[in-house]
Amino acid sequence: MREPAWRRTGKTPDYRFSLANERTFLAWIRTSLALLAGAVAVDQLAPNIAPTPVRLVLCVLLALVGAGLAALSYRRWGQMEAAMRNDQALPFSRVMMFMTIVVALAAFAFAVLILVAR
Repeated sequence: MREPAWRRTGKTPDYRFSLANERTFLAWIRTSLALLAGAVAVDQLAPNIAPTPVRLVLCVLLALVGAGLAALSYRRWGQMEAAMRNDQALPFSRVMMFMTIVVALAAFAFAVLILVAR
């Protein structure tokens, strides 16, 4: 894989900021993996939580959001690094609000399914 073009611009930021950015990237990847693991767990460990079509839709949605978050996390990491290299303001992202809404809706949906299944 070749080096991104933005790595050849600006000046190298303080390594502490780059490492903090990398830790944030890894946290986003862990969240992505957790969403994927949750989708697999619901599908495999709770087959009676909802009718099969409903369960499959919820699991596929969680898996797709996890995959999307993984892709966005790399893009966001690169944007942050580029901004730091060029002494620019860090870019704003709506991903955090989106993830908050998705996780809250998923928690609500699964809470309702758990209550109905009992």
